[in-house]
Amino acid sequence: MKKRKIIMTGGGSAGHVTPNLALVPKLIELGYEIQYIGTKDGIERSIIKNANIKYNAISSGKLRRYFDIKNFTDPFKVLKGVVEAIRIIKKEKPNVVFSKGGFVSVPVVIAAHFCRVPAIAHESDMTPGLANRLAAPYCTKVCVTFPESIQHIKGNKAVLTGTPIRRELLNGKKIIGIKLCKFSDLSKPILFVIGGSLGAKVINDTIRSCLDLLLRHYNVIHICGKGNLDVALNNKEGYAEFEYVNEELPHLMNAADFVISRAGANVIFELLTLRKPNILIPLSKKSSRGDQILNAASFEKNGYSLVIEEENLNDQLIINSLEKLSTDKKIYIDAMTNSPIKNGVDNIIDIIVKYSTDN
Repeated sequence: MKKRKIIMTGGGSAGHVTPNLALVPKLIELGYEIQYIGTKDGIERSIIKNANIKYNAISSGKLRRYFDIKNFTDPFKVLKGVVEAIRIIKKEKPNVVFSKGGFVSVPVVIAAHFCRVPAIAHESDMTPGLANRLAAPYCTKVCVTFPESIQHIKGNKAVLTGTPIRRELLNGKKIIGIKLCKFSDLSKPILFVIGGSLGAKVINDTIRSCLDLLLRHYNVIHICGKGNLDVALNNKEGYAEFEYVNEELPHLMNAADFVISRAGANVIFELLTLRKPNILIPLSKKSSRGDQILNAASFEKNGYSLVIEEENLNDQLIINSLEKLSTDKKIYIDAMTNSPIKNGVDNIIDIIVKYSTDN
């Protein structure tokens, strides 16, 4: 039997890459040869190379919702990326292309369409991002995470699958997480704070502003983003600060009793899967298209999360919200335990297999 081949794509942030990695172990088990198409200097390159997956680089312009002089030149980069992706696809002859979004995915999905290779996309957020909106007409199917998302995908292409969760996240060890942080007072619960792969200044600043008060009641793990470490806090008892974590993340998340996070779809579904009582601080509409606000509202409505709007964030609100989260901890855990939303790996793999077999 001829070995099936898949080309994966997605980039611009870790959130457009790590869900692809969640599918890799199952694809390998099924005998797929896996390659990746990304940009020459995007975050996806180092992540994919560390996973020992063959990486193909193409040109790609950034997709912007605001005026920038580069908006006049970047379309030509996208066209160049399409040509480069067509060349790669014709050479490698994949059975299927899988896209996780981000600006690099658009030329790859368009190229797959021209090469008559089925393209499956995945949208994590409730409403499609710009890249997936542009790519959707060229896709065979679009996997979605929220039931509400189906209405936003035209052409009967949407399939409700949930979002893929990495195996290693489910296998994290609390004791390893505690050792990584060198916490000495284990009588205090652990608060895990993360603002996304690039960090979040408003969250970092607020946590540091009320850190002494937090440390009276919690051990604190703080993922602050690249270049955002505060060396003055290095030796603070009960406080562990990291720029970015990869292999350590499953252990740190499993060590956590409570979590403060942005509301990107990947991380909130990881929190749901791990049943971690959480406070979500979605990115405001001033600096986003509002997808995190919708994600957070859905989780709050279903009883999985407590939400603080970024504009209202302050020290006292953090403290009060954590007190409420602690008091109602069992209520949040029970709601997450009873959630009908499950790990989407198997559902997405079924779609990939169906269309790569038909091809």
